[in-house]
Amino acid sequence: MIDRPVALVTGSSRGIGRGIALGLAAAGHAVVVNYFRSPDAAEQVVGTIQADGGQAIAMPGNVGDADDRRSLIESTCEAFGRLDVLVNNAGITSQGRKDLLEATEESWDLVFATNLKGPFFLAQQAANRMIASIDAGDIAGGLIVNISSISAYAATTNRADYCMAKAAMQMMTQLLAVRLAEQRIRVYEVCPGVIASDMTAPVKEKYDRLIAEGLSPIRRWGTPEDVARAVVALTTDAFPFTTGDRINVDGGFHIRRL
Repeated sequence: MIDRPVALVTGSSRGIGRGIALGLAAAGHAVVVNYFRSPDAAEQVVGTIQADGGQAIAMPGNVGDADDRRSLIESTCEAFGRLDVLVNNAGITSQGRKDLLEATEESWDLVFATNLKGPFFLAQQAANRMIASIDAGDIAGGLIVNISSISAYAATTNRADYCMAKAAMQMMTQLLAVRLAEQRIRVYEVCPGVIASDMTAPVKEKYDRLIAEGLSPIRRWGTPEDVARAVVALTTDAFPFTTGDRINVDGGFHIRRL
């Protein structure tokens, strides 16, 4: 077992997940860089971490698949001997972004499997591993961070399945927080706002305009590094008497204004 905390970050070959993986590595974690279809990008993240003196490995896996979820947890523990932090970041948007009156069951099933069912059961497996390690005295405690979205409470009628899956993640976070508190595992939800990434690149012009018009009080795009800083902060001892909280990283978008 290595002598530094280990973090598994799903969907961390690009975008927000990449930023989180790099941030955790810089903070001293060994990082499992999970990917589904981008092995080269994942290896680039690993290379960046190793070049800076950190520890990381790339690991394939579709969080929507039960066998892959099981393999992710088992392979992480085989590689490093421990699991201290799970960041449920992997997610997909609504397929085709169809109006809710034209939404398909195929998109619903895929989005919910990836964005809600997968993270829940991955958290379940991670928690059981953490509890065993805590009981054995190998780690002091655990942390689960669920990366949600402002779409959890901002309705977008051409992404109904995405919005509903993200909304359910808040209750998932609270349920896990209540159940795992006595086991010394804290659980949080982080809600990014409009973040500059390859996923938002196709709508850059739209959001450039909305941000300039005051979409959020802080009038700029968010960055993956903004989200990473929040996640890294949660891994410290700065918030020992908290769990189940929603952390908004959205430039103040969540504030209702007149």
